[in-house]
Amino acid sequence: MKRAPTKIVVTILSVLLLAGCVQTIPKDALVLGEKNLQQRQLQTKKFTTNNEKSLLSASAQVLQDMGFTIDESEMKLGLIAASKDASAVNGGQIAAAILVAALGGGAMPIDKNQKIRVSVVTKSLSEKSTSLRATFQRIVWDTNGQISHLDVLTDQEIYKDFFSKLSKSVFLTANEI
Repeated sequence: MKRAPTKIVVTILSVLLLAGCVQTIPKDALVLGEKNLQQRQLQTKKFTTNNEKSLLSASAQVLQDMGFTIDESEMKLGLIAASKDASAVNGGQIAAAILVAALGGGAMPIDKNQKIRVSVVTKSLSEKSTSLRATFQRIVWDTNGQISHLDVLTDQEIYKDFFSKLSKSVFLTANEI
Protein backbone atom coordinates (compact mmCIF):
# COMPACT_ATOMS: atom_id res chain seq x y z
CA MET A 1 0.00 0.00 0.00
CA LYS A 2 2.90 2.34 0.55
CA ARG A 3 3.96 2.05 -3.08
CA ALA A 4 0.88 3.77 -4.53
CA PRO A 5 1.57 7.17 -2.92
CA THR A 6 5.21 6.95 -4.01
CA LYS A 7 4.19 6.36 -7.63
CA ILE A 8 1.81 9.31 -7.51
CA VAL A 9 4.48 11.61 -6.04
CA VAL A 10 7.05 10.50 -8.65
CA THR A 11 4.52 11.02 -11.45
CA ILE A 12 3.60 14.52 -10.21
CA LEU A 13 7.27 15.50 -9.83
CA SER A 14 8.03 14.18 -13.34
CA VAL A 15 5.19 16.19 -14.86
CA LEU A 16 6.32 19.35 -13.04
CA LEU A 17 9.90 18.78 -14.12
CA LEU A 18 8.89 18.33 -17.77
CA ALA A 19 6.59 21.35 -17.63
CA GLY A 20 9.56 23.48 -16.61
CA CYS A 21 11.36 22.51 -19.85
CA VAL A 22 8.70 24.00 -22.14
CA GLN A 23 10.06 26.83 -24.25
CA THR A 24 7.86 29.78 -25.09
CA ILE A 25 7.72 31.32 -28.55
CA PRO A 26 9.07 34.88 -28.65
CA LYS A 27 6.35 37.50 -29.18
CA ASP A 28 7.79 38.73 -32.48
CA ALA A 29 8.68 35.31 -33.93
CA LEU A 30 5.86 35.40 -36.50
CA VAL A 31 5.99 39.13 -37.24
CA LEU A 32 7.27 39.92 -40.71
CA GLY A 33 9.81 42.69 -41.06
CA GLU A 34 9.70 45.78 -43.23
CA LYS A 35 11.81 44.08 -45.90
CA ASN A 36 9.24 41.27 -46.22
CA LEU A 37 6.43 43.80 -46.62
CA GLN A 38 8.32 45.63 -49.37
CA GLN A 39 9.03 42.35 -51.16
CA ARG A 40 5.37 41.31 -50.97
CA GLN A 41 4.29 44.68 -52.37
CA LEU A 42 6.74 44.25 -55.24
CA GLN A 43 5.35 40.78 -55.99
CA THR A 44 1.64 41.70 -55.79
CA LYS A 45 -0.60 43.76 -58.04
CA LYS A 46 -4.31 44.43 -57.83
CA PHE A 47 -6.40 44.21 -61.00
CA THR A 48 -9.89 45.59 -61.48
CA THR A 49 -11.45 42.37 -62.69
CA ASN A 50 -13.23 39.51 -61.01
CA ASN A 51 -12.40 37.06 -63.80
CA GLU A 52 -9.53 35.06 -62.29
CA LYS A 53 -9.52 32.63 -65.21
CA SER A 54 -8.79 35.32 -67.79
CA LEU A 55 -6.16 36.86 -65.50
CA LEU A 56 -4.44 33.49 -65.12
CA SER A 57 -4.70 32.85 -68.85
CA ALA A 58 -3.08 36.22 -69.58
CA SER A 59 -0.37 35.42 -67.00
CA ALA A 60 0.36 32.10 -68.68
CA GLN A 61 0.66 33.80 -72.07
CA VAL A 62 3.01 36.48 -70.69
CA LEU A 63 5.17 33.83 -69.01
CA GLN A 64 5.38 31.85 -72.25
CA ASP A 65 6.35 35.04 -74.10
CA MET A 66 9.13 35.49 -71.51
CA GLY A 67 10.47 32.01 -72.33
CA PHE A 68 8.90 30.05 -69.46
CA THR A 69 7.30 26.64 -69.79
CA ILE A 70 4.10 26.11 -67.83
CA ASP A 71 4.78 23.20 -65.46
CA GLU A 72 1.51 23.18 -63.55
CA SER A 73 -1.72 25.13 -63.62
CA GLU A 74 -4.87 24.83 -61.59
CA MET A 75 -7.42 27.40 -62.64
CA LYS A 76 -9.88 26.48 -59.89
CA LEU A 77 -7.24 27.21 -57.24
CA GLY A 78 -5.82 30.25 -59.04
CA LEU A 79 -2.31 28.85 -59.48
CA ILE A 80 0.31 28.67 -62.23
CA ALA A 81 3.85 27.32 -61.84
CA ALA A 82 6.35 27.77 -64.66
CA SER A 83 10.09 27.44 -65.18
CA LYS A 84 12.90 28.00 -67.63
CA ASP A 85 16.50 26.87 -67.81
CA ALA A 86 19.34 29.35 -68.18
CA SER A 87 23.10 29.51 -67.91
CA ALA A 88 24.51 30.48 -64.52
CA VAL A 89 28.09 30.89 -65.69
CA ASN A 90 29.71 33.88 -64.01
CA GLY A 91 32.93 35.39 -65.34
CA GLY A 92 34.13 36.25 -61.84
CA GLN A 93 33.77 32.66 -60.70
CA ILE A 94 35.67 31.40 -63.74
CA ALA A 95 38.52 33.83 -63.04
CA ALA A 96 38.61 32.78 -59.37
CA ALA A 97 38.64 29.08 -60.33
CA ILE A 98 41.54 29.64 -62.75
CA LEU A 99 43.47 31.57 -60.08
CA VAL A 100 42.89 28.86 -57.45
CA ALA A 101 43.95 26.14 -59.91
CA ALA A 102 47.08 28.13 -60.90
CA LEU A 103 48.06 28.46 -57.24
CA GLY A 104 47.80 24.68 -56.83
CA GLY A 105 44.44 24.65 -55.08
CA GLY A 106 42.93 22.12 -57.44
CA ALA A 107 39.64 22.26 -59.30
CA MET A 108 37.02 24.54 -57.81
CA PRO A 109 33.36 24.01 -58.74
CA ILE A 110 31.65 26.98 -60.37
CA ASP A 111 28.01 27.73 -61.12
CA LYS A 112 26.90 26.14 -64.38
CA ASN A 113 23.11 25.86 -64.84
CA GLN A 114 20.09 27.42 -63.25
CA LYS A 115 16.36 26.87 -63.31
CA ILE A 116 14.28 29.98 -62.83
CA ARG A 117 10.86 29.17 -61.40
CA VAL A 118 7.85 31.42 -61.08
CA SER A 119 4.60 30.86 -59.28
CA VAL A 120 1.53 32.98 -59.89
CA VAL A 121 -1.36 32.97 -57.45
CA THR A 122 -4.63 34.89 -57.70
CA LYS A 123 -7.06 35.81 -54.99
CA SER A 124 -10.46 37.39 -55.45
CA LEU A 125 -10.70 40.51 -53.28
CA SER A 126 -14.21 41.65 -54.15
CA GLU A 127 -16.72 41.48 -56.97
CA LYS A 128 -14.61 44.00 -58.89
CA SER A 129 -10.98 43.24 -58.04
CA THR A 130 -8.48 40.43 -57.94
CA SER A 131 -5.01 40.29 -56.43
CA LEU A 132 -2.22 38.53 -58.31
CA ARG A 133 1.10 37.61 -56.70
CA ALA A 134 4.09 36.39 -58.69
CA THR A 135 7.24 35.05 -57.05
CA PHE A 136 10.42 34.27 -58.96
CA GLN A 137 13.02 31.88 -57.57
CA ARG A 138 16.13 30.22 -58.94
CA ILE A 139 17.99 26.99 -58.28
CA VAL A 140 21.67 27.00 -59.29
CA TRP A 141 23.75 23.87 -59.95
CA ASP A 142 27.55 23.87 -60.06
CA THR A 143 29.91 21.94 -62.34
CA ASN A 144 29.80 18.98 -59.92
CA GLY A 145 26.02 18.72 -60.37
CA GLN A 146 25.37 19.88 -56.79
CA ILE A 147 22.91 22.64 -55.90
CA SER A 148 25.10 25.60 -55.02
CA HIS A 149 22.30 27.91 -53.91
CA LEU A 150 18.57 28.65 -53.91
CA ASP A 151 17.38 32.24 -54.14
CA VAL A 152 14.16 34.19 -54.19
CA LEU A 153 14.76 36.78 -56.88
CA THR A 154 14.32 40.29 -55.53
CA ASP A 155 15.35 42.29 -58.60
CA GLN A 156 12.61 44.90 -59.12
CA GLU A 157 13.10 44.86 -62.89
CA ILE A 158 11.91 41.25 -63.19
CA TYR A 159 8.65 42.04 -61.40
CA LYS A 160 8.15 45.38 -63.18
CA ASP A 161 8.69 43.69 -66.56
CA PHE A 162 6.24 40.88 -65.77
CA PHE A 163 3.50 43.14 -64.40
CA SER A 164 3.94 45.68 -67.21
CA LYS A 165 3.45 42.99 -69.85
CA LEU A 166 0.57 41.47 -67.89
CA SER A 167 -1.18 44.84 -67.51
CA LYS A 168 -0.92 45.44 -71.26
CA SER A 169 -2.26 41.97 -71.99
CA VAL A 170 -5.20 42.39 -69.60
CA PHE A 171 -5.96 45.83 -71.08
CA LEU A 172 -5.88 44.56 -74.65
CA THR A 173 -8.04 41.57 -73.77
CA ALA A 174 -10.58 43.68 -71.86
CA ASN A 175 -10.87 46.14 -74.74
CA GLU A 176 -10.82 43.41 -77.40
CA ILE A 177 -7.90 44.98 -79.22
